[in-house]
Amino acid sequence: MKNTRCLVENLSPLCGADPTDGFINVPLTPDNFELQRPYDIPLEQRYSYQNGVHRLWVYADDKPHNPTSRTQPRTEIRIRGLDYSSGVWQFEGYAFVPNGTSGATIAQIHGAAKGATTLILRIYNGDMRYYSRDLVAKDLYDKWFRVNIIHNVDMGMLKVFINGSKMFGVKDHGPGDLYFKCGVYAAPANISYFMESRWKDIKIYKMGK
Repeated sequence: MKNTRCLVENLSPLCGADPTDGFINVPLTPDNFELQRPYDIPLEQRYSYQNGVHRLWVYADDKPHNPTSRTQPRTEIRIRGLDYSSGVWQFEGYAFVPNGTSGATIAQIHGAAKGATTLILRIYNGDMRYYSRDLVAKDLYDKWFRVNIIHNVDMGMLKVFINGSKMFGVKDHGPGDLYFKCGVYAAPANISYFMESRWKDIKIYKMGK
């Protein structure tokens, strides 16, 4: 096994390790994939699953995911049944964002000590940003790319890997009832009218037994 201490503790470039080294795969079933979409629209008008690919899309003038919500429109996969509040957890998936999608969150960790989220990864004009601020990766349109998110809750640290390389690290927003999501969720401003992302090979990992 490669040096997993680099992955868990060190925010400098990795010691030649794969992001999943030292982690245990947590098996997923269809019950772990909860789909959220505009409440007034049938699922098949905002989501498809074919040949192992989840395709999720939304429009800027869509309704939120339930009638009482005041949030922005979304079509997302919420990982159900694997909420966490301690330990070291990892999300992995391969994403594809078509040219033109902008101002869309494609992956997030929901839950925090304060606020709604611990991590937001958004696409703006082909680049990925942490919320609307720090640059994570550039030039991601029209290609499949691997996304790994490691959350060390006990140390309060987050790391984001793109195609196996660590691209970003930051302190988290404190403990909470935490879970992973992916898909498309419109940002509060500066969004395209149509937003889409595709996902395949989604996996969840946990450090330790």
